[in-house]
Amino acid sequence: MSNIINVDISLDQEYQIFIGQQLAQSFKAYCEAHYSQNSIFVLIDENVNRLHGEKVAKLVSDFENTHIIEIPEGETSKSVRKWNNIINKVLEIGIERSTPILAVGGGVTGDLAGFVAATVLRGVPLIHMPTTLLAMVDSSIGGKTGVNHATGKNLIGSFYQPDAVFSDIAFLQTLEQKEWVTGMAEILKYAAIRNPQLFEVIEELIHQPLTPKKRWVGVVEESARIKADIVQEDTLEAGKRAYLNFGHTFGHALEKVSGYGEITHGEAVFAGMIAACHFSQELGHLVSDVRFSPFLSLYKKQMSSLTANTEELLEAMKTDKKVKDNTIRLVLLNKWGSPYLYSCEDYSLLRKSWSYTLDKFNT
Repeated sequence: MSNIINVDISLDQEYQIFIGQQLAQSFKAYCEAHYSQNSIFVLIDENVNRLHGEKVAKLVSDFENTHIIEIPEGETSKSVRKWNNIINKVLEIGIERSTPILAVGGGVTGDLAGFVAATVLRGVPLIHMPTTLLAMVDSSIGGKTGVNHATGKNLIGSFYQPDAVFSDIAFLQTLEQKEWVTGMAEILKYAAIRNPQLFEVIEELIHQPLTPKKRWVGVVEESARIKADIVQEDTLEAGKRAYLNFGHTFGHALEKVSGYGEITHGEAVFAGMIAACHFSQELGHLVSDVRFSPFLSLYKKQMSSLTANTEELLEAMKTDKKVKDNTIRLVLLNKWGSPYLYSCEDYSLLRKSWSYTLDKFNT
């Protein structure tokens, strides 16, 4: 049984997000209806393959030829070298423009596989099957694909929409605590920018991962719906879609300074949201970061070795891909559920916000 969210990208482009438990039947029916089932490429995270490889193999068993390509875990896989290796492998095996690529894993696998699908033969069908909380509520939705560069995160890539997304909650049963924590940061982001009631729901569920399952299905669905709604309003991030970057300009700087992979994307975003809240407060908005307090201990535990300093972080923010005319663009909050874009020219406020945030994690 699945809940379905329709994502309308344009008059002639739309796709569906299937959310629920045990989605095998829905997935098989979808593939039978949309593809020749001659051949499929499965790009799968190595850990997911170890834990769920047999399940995934059964899902694609109706295809005559299944080509499994493992993706090593971690941000280092989001590289031009890895993208090039996979492109070479896919072309050597043989792929047609109608051959689907199935991305099975978290955000790294989805971003990398999406960029492969977007570029090989100028585009082949892409299906996302996210297996982490973060990927289910965020990275598998909206069509962002790409890899990292030495100068910054996600600087090489394209917008490329999937044919469908299948978010099966059953995959979360084997999710490590660290991955729960990083995924919840994105849900807290949706609480901050659109639905503050999610703060209370997550505070209640935080200590009972996947129990009860129905409530987690509801949380994933609400989060995915928020992202889908915003993406539909602004497919190419020209306006409102930028609200999804709440905490991210700060967070990306923290990821870069810490060294990609040292802390997770979600951990960095959680810290970034505290910094963005403090910046908003400095401008007179009533958005105390006390709302994040019930979750702080989880993130402090993960980030206890943080050694970043404010000047390094400020320099990293200046190289963010969203910098325009040398002005750092931030997403701030007028109030909970009401984000807005702010062009930051006062670096002293950035320093104050970073100092406040780093103190939170080092005390």
